[in-house]
Amino acid sequence: MNKKILIVDDNETNLKILTLILKKDAYRVIQVTDPKVVRSLVLQEKPDLILLDVNMPDINGFDLAERLKKDPQVEDIPIIFISALSNSSDVAKGFAVGAVDYITKPYKAEEARVRIKTHLKLVDMKKELEEKNKHLMQIVEQQVKRTSEAQMETIFSLAKLAQSRDDDTGKHLERVQKYCYALATELAKSSPYKNEITKSFVKNIVYASPLHDIGKVAISDSILLKPGRLTPEEFNKMKYHTIYGADTLSEVHKKFGTNDFIEMGVYIARYHHERWDGSGYPENLQGEDIPLCARIMAIADVYDALASRRVYKDAFPHEKCVDIMKKGRGTQFDPYILDAFMIINQEFKKIRDELEE
Repeated sequence: MNKKILIVDDNETNLKILTLILKKDAYRVIQVTDPKVVRSLVLQEKPDLILLDVNMPDINGFDLAERLKKDPQVEDIPIIFISALSNSSDVAKGFAVGAVDYITKPYKAEEARVRIKTHLKLVDMKKELEEKNKHLMQIVEQQVKRTSEAQMETIFSLAKLAQSRDDDTGKHLERVQKYCYALATELAKSSPYKNEITKSFVKNIVYASPLHDIGKVAISDSILLKPGRLTPEEFNKMKYHTIYGADTLSEVHKKFGTNDFIEMGVYIARYHHERWDGSGYPENLQGEDIPLCARIMAIADVYDALASRRVYKDAFPHEKCVDIMKKGRGTQFDPYILDAFMIINQEFKKIRDELEE
Protein backbone atom coordinates (compact mmCIF):
# COMPACT_ATOMS: atom_id res chain seq x y z
CA MET A 1 0.00 0.00 0.00
CA ASN A 2 1.29 3.46 -0.93
CA LYS A 3 2.45 5.64 1.92
CA LYS A 4 0.12 8.42 2.93
CA ILE A 5 1.55 11.92 3.44
CA LEU A 6 -0.40 14.88 4.80
CA ILE A 7 0.88 18.30 3.66
CA VAL A 8 -0.31 21.32 5.67
CA ASP A 9 0.37 24.68 4.02
CA ASP A 10 -1.90 27.71 3.60
CA ASN A 11 -0.20 28.53 0.26
CA GLU A 12 -1.73 26.46 -2.54
CA THR A 13 1.22 27.09 -4.87
CA ASN A 14 3.61 25.59 -2.32
CA LEU A 15 1.26 22.63 -1.93
CA LYS A 16 1.30 21.98 -5.66
CA ILE A 17 5.11 22.24 -5.88
CA LEU A 18 5.68 19.79 -3.05
CA THR A 19 2.99 17.43 -4.34
CA LEU A 20 4.68 17.43 -7.75
CA ILE A 21 8.04 16.58 -6.13
CA LEU A 22 6.45 13.65 -4.27
CA LYS A 23 4.62 12.38 -7.34
CA LYS A 24 7.75 10.49 -8.47
CA ASP A 25 7.49 8.20 -5.45
CA ALA A 26 3.78 7.41 -5.88
CA TYR A 27 2.78 8.55 -2.42
CA ARG A 28 -0.83 9.22 -1.60
CA VAL A 29 -0.74 12.97 -0.85
CA ILE A 30 -3.42 14.75 1.16
CA GLN A 31 -3.37 18.56 0.92
CA VAL A 32 -4.65 20.86 3.66
CA THR A 33 -4.68 24.66 3.69
CA ASP A 34 -6.61 25.15 6.95
CA PRO A 35 -4.59 24.19 10.06
CA LYS A 36 -7.76 24.10 12.18
CA VAL A 37 -8.95 20.88 10.52
CA VAL A 38 -5.62 19.05 10.77
CA ARG A 39 -6.30 17.02 13.93
CA SER A 40 -9.65 15.69 12.75
CA LEU A 41 -8.16 14.88 9.35
CA VAL A 42 -5.21 13.10 10.93
CA LEU A 43 -7.58 10.95 13.00
CA GLN A 44 -9.59 10.15 9.89
CA GLU A 45 -6.77 9.49 7.43
CA LYS A 46 -4.02 8.25 9.75
CA PRO A 47 -1.14 9.49 7.56
CA ASP A 48 2.31 7.92 7.79
CA LEU A 49 3.99 11.35 7.80
CA ILE A 50 2.98 15.01 8.22
CA LEU A 51 4.71 17.83 6.32
CA LEU A 52 3.84 20.98 8.25
CA ASP A 53 4.38 24.61 7.23
CA VAL A 54 5.62 26.93 9.99
CA ASN A 55 4.05 30.26 8.99
CA MET A 56 0.28 29.95 8.78
CA PRO A 57 -2.64 32.15 9.86
CA ASP A 58 -4.56 31.54 13.12
CA ILE A 59 -2.07 28.93 14.38
CA ASN A 60 1.57 28.54 13.41
CA GLY A 61 3.20 25.21 12.69
CA PHE A 62 5.16 25.09 15.96
CA ASP A 63 1.99 25.44 18.05
CA LEU A 64 0.10 22.92 15.93
CA ALA A 65 2.92 20.38 16.18
CA GLU A 66 3.06 20.82 19.93
CA ARG A 67 -0.67 20.12 20.19
CA LEU A 68 -0.40 17.02 18.01
CA LYS A 69 2.51 15.67 20.05
CA LYS A 70 0.48 16.04 23.25
CA ASP A 71 -2.40 14.03 21.77
CA PRO A 72 -1.95 10.31 22.53
CA GLN A 73 -3.96 9.34 19.44
CA VAL A 74 -1.62 11.05 16.97
CA GLU A 75 1.65 11.71 18.87
CA ASP A 76 3.57 8.92 17.13
CA ILE A 77 3.07 10.28 13.61
CA PRO A 78 6.39 11.90 12.56
CA ILE A 79 6.30 15.59 11.62
CA ILE A 80 8.69 17.34 9.23
CA PHE A 81 8.57 21.13 9.20
CA ILE A 82 8.62 22.97 5.86
CA SER A 83 9.55 26.64 5.98
CA ALA A 84 11.49 29.47 4.39
CA LEU A 85 12.90 30.11 7.88
CA SER A 86 16.23 28.37 8.19
CA ASN A 87 18.09 30.01 11.08
CA SER A 88 19.33 27.75 13.84
CA SER A 89 16.85 28.99 16.45
CA ASP A 90 13.88 28.06 14.25
CA VAL A 91 15.35 24.65 13.49
CA ALA A 92 16.04 24.08 17.19
CA LYS A 93 12.48 25.11 18.07
CA GLY A 94 11.17 22.65 15.49
CA PHE A 95 13.01 19.76 17.12
CA ALA A 96 11.99 20.99 20.58
CA VAL A 97 8.28 20.65 19.77
CA GLY A 98 8.74 17.13 18.44
CA ALA A 99 9.62 17.34 14.74
CA VAL A 100 11.94 14.74 13.24
CA ASP A 101 13.32 16.94 10.46
CA TYR A 102 13.22 20.40 8.86
CA ILE A 103 13.02 21.08 5.10
CA THR A 104 13.59 24.63 3.88
CA LYS A 105 11.99 26.50 0.99
CA PRO A 106 12.62 26.87 -1.88
CA TYR A 107 12.66 23.08 -2.09
CA LYS A 108 15.60 21.10 -3.36
CA ALA A 109 13.59 18.31 -4.91
CA GLU A 110 16.00 15.39 -4.52
CA GLU A 111 17.01 16.38 -0.99
CA ALA A 112 13.35 16.65 0.05
CA ARG A 113 12.55 13.25 -1.50
CA VAL A 114 15.48 11.55 0.24
CA ARG A 115 14.63 13.06 3.65
CA ILE A 116 10.98 12.05 3.35
CA LYS A 117 11.85 8.56 2.14
CA THR A 118 14.26 8.11 5.07
CA HIS A 119 11.66 9.01 7.67
CA LEU A 120 9.03 6.79 6.07
CA LYS A 121 11.53 3.94 6.24
CA LEU A 122 11.96 4.66 9.96
CA VAL A 123 8.16 4.48 10.33
CA ASP A 124 8.22 0.99 8.78
CA MET A 125 11.08 -0.09 11.01
CA LYS A 126 9.26 1.15 14.10
CA LYS A 127 6.08 -0.74 13.19
CA GLU A 128 8.07 -3.88 12.51
CA LEU A 129 9.90 -3.46 15.80
CA GLU A 130 6.64 -3.02 17.73
CA GLU A 131 5.22 -6.20 16.21
CA LYS A 132 8.36 -8.13 17.04
CA ASN A 133 8.33 -6.76 20.58
CA LYS A 134 4.73 -7.90 21.09
CA HIS A 135 5.62 -11.34 19.82
CA LEU A 136 8.75 -11.57 21.92
CA MET A 137 6.96 -10.42 25.07
CA GLN A 138 4.44 -13.24 24.57
CA ILE A 139 7.30 -15.69 24.30
CA VAL A 140 8.92 -14.27 27.46
CA GLU A 141 5.67 -14.59 29.42
CA GLN A 142 5.33 -18.23 28.34
CA GLN A 143 8.89 -19.20 29.12
CA VAL A 144 9.79 -17.16 32.20
CA LYS A 145 8.45 -19.84 34.62
CA ARG A 146 11.51 -21.94 34.10
CA THR A 147 15.10 -20.80 33.89
CA SER A 148 16.66 -22.54 30.94
CA GLU A 149 19.13 -21.81 28.21
CA ALA A 150 16.32 -21.34 25.70
CA GLN A 151 14.67 -18.79 28.01
CA MET A 152 17.90 -16.83 28.37
CA GLU A 153 18.32 -16.68 24.59
CA THR A 154 14.78 -15.40 24.12
CA ILE A 155 15.12 -12.67 26.72
CA PHE A 156 18.50 -11.65 25.36
CA SER A 157 16.91 -11.37 21.90
CA LEU A 158 14.25 -9.05 23.32
CA ALA A 159 16.86 -6.88 24.98
CA LYS A 160 18.91 -6.88 21.79
CA LEU A 161 15.91 -5.75 19.79
CA ALA A 162 15.23 -2.90 22.22
CA GLN A 163 18.88 -1.89 22.09
CA SER A 164 18.91 -1.91 18.29
CA ARG A 165 16.66 1.18 18.09
CA ASP A 166 19.43 3.58 19.06
CA ASP A 167 22.56 1.46 19.45
CA ASP A 168 25.73 2.26 17.53
CA THR A 169 27.65 -0.34 19.48
CA GLY A 170 26.52 -3.71 18.06
CA LYS A 171 27.81 -5.98 20.83
CA HIS A 172 27.03 -3.68 23.77
CA LEU A 173 24.86 -6.25 25.57
CA GLU A 174 27.44 -9.03 25.24
CA ARG A 175 30.13 -6.71 26.61
CA VAL A 176 28.16 -5.50 29.63
CA GLN A 177 27.41 -9.11 30.54
CA LYS A 178 31.12 -9.87 30.64
CA TYR A 179 31.96 -6.61 32.45
CA CYS A 180 29.36 -7.38 35.14
CA TYR A 181 30.68 -10.93 35.51
CA ALA A 182 34.26 -9.68 35.87
CA LEU A 183 33.32 -7.01 38.44
CA ALA A 184 31.10 -9.31 40.50
CA THR A 185 33.75 -12.01 40.51
CA GLU A 186 36.41 -9.53 41.69
CA LEU A 187 34.12 -8.10 44.40
CA ALA A 188 33.41 -11.62 45.66
CA LYS A 189 37.12 -12.12 46.41
CA SER A 190 37.70 -9.35 48.93
CA SER A 191 35.27 -6.48 49.38
CA PRO A 192 32.56 -5.42 51.85
CA TYR A 193 30.12 -7.16 49.50
CA LYS A 194 31.83 -10.55 49.26
CA ASN A 195 29.18 -12.29 51.37
CA GLU A 196 26.38 -10.82 49.26
CA ILE A 197 27.91 -11.83 45.96
CA THR A 198 27.12 -15.53 45.81
CA LYS A 199 27.36 -17.80 42.78
CA SER A 200 23.64 -17.24 42.28
CA PHE A 201 24.15 -13.43 42.36
CA VAL A 202 26.86 -13.67 39.69
CA LYS A 203 24.70 -15.89 37.48
CA ASN A 204 21.68 -13.61 37.84
CA ILE A 205 23.56 -10.39 37.07
CA VAL A 206 24.91 -11.95 33.88
CA TYR A 207 21.38 -12.92 32.81
CA ALA A 208 19.76 -9.66 34.00
CA SER A 209 22.28 -7.07 32.77
CA PRO A 210 21.05 -7.08 29.12
CA LEU A 211 17.65 -5.89 30.40
CA HIS A 212 18.98 -2.54 31.65
CA ASP A 213 17.67 -0.42 28.75
CA ILE A 214 14.61 -2.46 27.79
CA GLY A 215 12.41 0.53 28.67
CA LYS A 216 13.72 2.40 25.64
CA VAL A 217 11.09 0.66 23.52
CA ALA A 218 8.63 3.14 25.08
CA ILE A 219 10.65 6.25 24.20
CA SER A 220 9.52 8.09 21.06
CA ASP A 221 11.70 8.04 17.93
CA SER A 222 11.92 11.84 17.88
CA ILE A 223 13.93 11.63 21.12
CA LEU A 224 15.66 8.28 20.83
CA LEU A 225 16.86 8.80 17.25
CA LYS A 226 17.63 12.51 17.51
CA PRO A 227 21.14 13.04 16.12
CA GLY A 228 21.92 16.13 18.23
CA ARG A 229 21.97 16.93 21.94
CA LEU A 230 18.67 16.47 23.77
CA THR A 231 16.89 19.48 25.24
CA PRO A 232 16.27 19.42 29.03
CA GLU A 233 12.63 18.48 28.37
CA GLU A 234 13.64 15.67 26.00
CA PHE A 235 16.22 14.40 28.47
CA ASN A 236 13.58 14.32 31.22
CA LYS A 237 11.43 12.16 28.94
CA MET A 238 14.41 9.93 28.17
CA LYS A 239 14.92 9.34 31.91
CA TYR A 240 11.60 7.55 32.01
CA HIS A 241 13.10 4.56 30.20
CA THR A 242 14.32 3.39 33.61
CA ILE A 243 10.77 3.39 34.98
CA TYR A 244 9.17 1.91 31.87
CA GLY A 245 11.66 -0.95 31.82
CA ALA A 246 11.34 -1.70 35.53
CA ASP A 247 7.53 -1.58 35.40
CA THR A 248 7.40 -3.97 32.44
CA LEU A 249 9.67 -6.48 34.15
CA SER A 250 7.73 -6.08 37.42
CA GLU A 251 4.53 -7.11 35.65
CA VAL A 252 6.24 -10.23 34.32
CA HIS A 253 7.55 -10.95 37.81
CA LYS A 254 4.09 -10.55 39.39
CA LYS A 255 2.44 -12.85 36.86
CA PHE A 256 4.86 -15.71 37.19
CA GLY A 257 5.99 -15.51 40.80
CA THR A 258 9.47 -15.63 42.22
CA ASN A 259 12.23 -15.47 39.66
CA ASP A 260 15.51 -14.13 40.96
CA PHE A 261 17.03 -12.91 37.74
CA ILE A 262 13.84 -11.07 36.64
CA GLU A 263 13.72 -9.43 40.08
CA MET A 264 17.34 -8.36 39.64
CA GLY A 265 16.45 -7.12 36.15
CA VAL A 266 13.84 -4.82 37.72
CA TYR A 267 16.47 -3.28 40.00
CA ILE A 268 19.02 -2.92 37.22
CA ALA A 269 16.55 -1.37 34.77
CA ARG A 270 15.26 1.14 37.34
CA TYR A 271 18.42 2.14 39.17
CA HIS A 272 21.42 1.82 36.83
CA HIS A 273 21.46 5.62 36.34
CA GLU A 274 21.47 6.41 40.07
CA ARG A 275 24.70 7.92 41.43
CA TRP A 276 26.52 7.21 44.68
CA ASP A 277 26.19 10.88 45.75
CA GLY A 278 22.42 10.95 45.17
CA SER A 279 22.42 13.10 42.02
CA GLY A 280 21.23 10.37 39.63
CA TYR A 281 17.75 9.34 38.49
CA PRO A 282 14.93 8.37 38.69
CA GLU A 283 14.77 8.46 42.51
CA ASN A 284 17.99 10.25 43.58
CA LEU A 285 18.98 7.24 45.69
CA GLN A 286 22.28 7.56 47.52
CA GLY A 287 25.04 5.19 48.59
CA GLU A 288 24.02 1.66 49.53
CA ASP A 289 20.33 2.53 49.10
CA ILE A 290 21.07 1.83 45.43
CA PRO A 291 20.85 -1.95 44.86
CA LEU A 292 24.27 -3.54 44.52
CA CYS A 293 23.50 -5.04 41.12
CA ALA A 294 22.61 -1.57 39.77
CA ARG A 295 25.84 -0.09 41.17
CA ILE A 296 27.83 -2.77 39.35
CA MET A 297 25.81 -2.22 36.17
CA ALA A 298 26.46 1.55 36.33
CA ILE A 299 30.22 1.03 36.00
CA ALA A 300 29.85 -1.53 33.21
CA ASP A 301 27.44 0.70 31.26
CA VAL A 302 29.43 3.93 31.63
CA TYR A 303 32.71 2.27 30.66
CA ASP A 304 31.16 0.83 27.52
CA ALA A 305 29.62 4.18 26.61
CA LEU A 306 33.00 5.89 26.95
CA ALA A 307 34.83 3.17 25.03
CA SER A 308 32.31 3.09 22.17
CA ARG A 309 31.67 5.34 19.22
CA ARG A 310 28.56 7.48 19.25
CA VAL A 311 27.07 9.82 16.65
CA TYR A 312 28.43 12.72 18.70
CA LYS A 313 31.88 11.32 19.61
CA ASP A 314 34.59 8.81 18.75
CA ALA A 315 35.44 5.92 21.03
CA PHE A 316 37.83 6.98 23.79
CA PRO A 317 41.07 5.02 24.31
CA HIS A 318 41.02 2.67 27.28
CA GLU A 319 43.42 4.84 29.29
CA LYS A 320 41.18 7.90 28.91
CA CYS A 321 38.13 5.85 29.92
CA VAL A 322 39.91 4.73 33.08
CA ASP A 323 40.95 8.31 33.94
CA ILE A 324 37.37 9.55 33.52
CA MET A 325 35.97 6.67 35.58
CA LYS A 326 38.52 7.31 38.33
CA LYS A 327 37.20 10.86 38.78
CA GLY A 328 33.75 9.46 39.57
CA ARG A 329 34.91 7.55 42.67
CA GLY A 330 32.62 8.38 45.56
CA THR A 331 30.46 10.72 43.47
CA GLN A 332 29.09 8.84 40.49
CA PHE A 333 30.31 5.39 41.50
CA ASP A 334 30.44 3.22 44.61
CA PRO A 335 34.10 3.62 45.73
CA TYR A 336 34.52 -0.09 46.50
CA ILE A 337 33.21 -1.15 43.10
CA LEU A 338 35.31 1.51 41.37
CA ASP A 339 38.37 0.17 43.23
CA ALA A 340 37.55 -3.32 41.94
CA PHE A 341 37.26 -1.89 38.43
CA MET A 342 40.69 -0.28 38.78
CA ILE A 343 42.20 -3.64 39.74
CA ILE A 344 40.76 -5.44 36.71
CA ASN A 345 40.49 -2.58 34.20
CA GLN A 346 42.80 -4.40 31.77
CA GLU A 347 40.27 -7.21 31.71
CA PHE A 348 37.68 -4.66 30.58
CA LYS A 349 40.03 -3.60 27.80
CA LYS A 350 40.46 -7.21 26.73
CA ILE A 351 36.68 -7.72 26.61
CA ARG A 352 36.28 -4.52 24.63
CA ASP A 353 38.98 -5.58 22.14
CA GLU A 354 37.55 -9.08 21.71
CA LEU A 355 33.99 -7.85 21.17
CA GLU A 356 34.63 -4.85 18.93
CA GLU A 357 32.22 -4.05 16.10
